[in-house]
Amino acid sequence: MKRLLFIVLAVLLAGIAYLVLWPVPVKPQSWNAPVSTGYVGEYAPNEQLKNLDLIPLAPHHGPEDAAARLVDGHLRIFVAVHDGNILQIDPEARTSQVFAKTNGRPLGLEFDKDNNLIVADAYRGILSVSPDGKVTVLTDTADDGSPIRYADDLDVASDGRIFFSDASTRFGAKEAKGTLQGSLLALMEHSNDGRLMVYDPKDGTTSTVLDGLTFPNGVAMCPEDICVLLNETGTYAVKRVWLDGSKAKKVDNLFENLPGFPDNLNRAPDGSFWLGLASPRSSALDKLSAKPFLRKVVQRLPAAMRPKAQNYGFVMNFSLDGHIINMLQDPSGAYPVTTGVLDAGDGWLYITSLSAKSLGRKGWPKAPAATPEETPEEAPAEAPTEG
Repeated sequence: MKRLLFIVLAVLLAGIAYLVLWPVPVKPQSWNAPVSTGYVGEYAPNEQLKNLDLIPLAPHHGPEDAAARLVDGHLRIFVAVHDGNILQIDPEARTSQVFAKTNGRPLGLEFDKDNNLIVADAYRGILSVSPDGKVTVLTDTADDGSPIRYADDLDVASDGRIFFSDASTRFGAKEAKGTLQGSLLALMEHSNDGRLMVYDPKDGTTSTVLDGLTFPNGVAMCPEDICVLLNETGTYAVKRVWLDGSKAKKVDNLFENLPGFPDNLNRAPDGSFWLGLASPRSSALDKLSAKPFLRKVVQRLPAAMRPKAQNYGFVMNFSLDGHIINMLQDPSGAYPVTTGVLDAGDGWLYITSLSAKSLGRKGWPKAPAATPEETPEEAPAEAPTEG
């Protein structure tokens, strides 16, 4: 009996020592998560994202972002998938084919004025894919010599500059062996190691616009490039970074305390924006926000026991002044990990996903173009200036 008790005690002590002392890659920082109000009020649940029409992508999966352009007079949808391919989809025939292979992990997609597909590749940096599928690396290093370790999303300004998020300078997606793994490490550590960057093709420079961010993600240009919208996934916020005019270099929160983790941002034909929430917030992660030691202990647990994404369909459409126009949800999460929306102007909303084996879409009325008087200078700042 004594021997058995000794063995049990030894195992117990070994387990405690492991949970307290075993090295982990994260160095959690204390912060105070805002108290989540959940899916109530303007975020009240609905089922408008249920029963999507699904365009199969097999053998590919994970259409994380999408972009559209005309090819020989016909609309084509381009999606970045998990295996490093970029697919070209014929939405009428509901078929797809490989357009290009980046040999990395393509995420954010946007076309420039010359019909080159600009790609934020989490493993390789910012790429340009020509109309015939040739891949060129535009930048993988900042001017200060620091590598771009997790290019996440991007948008192209009217003058050709490419604004993009480098989600984490500590946890590169490639080194973490995946985009999801890298994001979980960055969110668990919460060390504000992400940045918004800009690549200027005129002189080849790559500079930092804003740093000190916790997993910056979706990027979308404002009308006339007067500002850029940026999702900060780690703080459940959408920021408005002013680039020009009287507010230049100021930052405010367009949305804060969102009920989930904001992912992609895309402009719509009518001048509004679409946002995807990839997963509801983790109450456990929020409760541990000011307890870095316990977050380190959690990181030592088996992966299945750590906080992880939950399937809950959620996308919303809003104006530059933060007015919510449309909100589509599916609490069942039948289409998993909704990263965002592309409104291609063809009467469909294309719903993207981190893990689905298809591209979802929902019938949607074609929207009119934005009127000239809807200028971003008229948009009021609804939160205190942060910088």
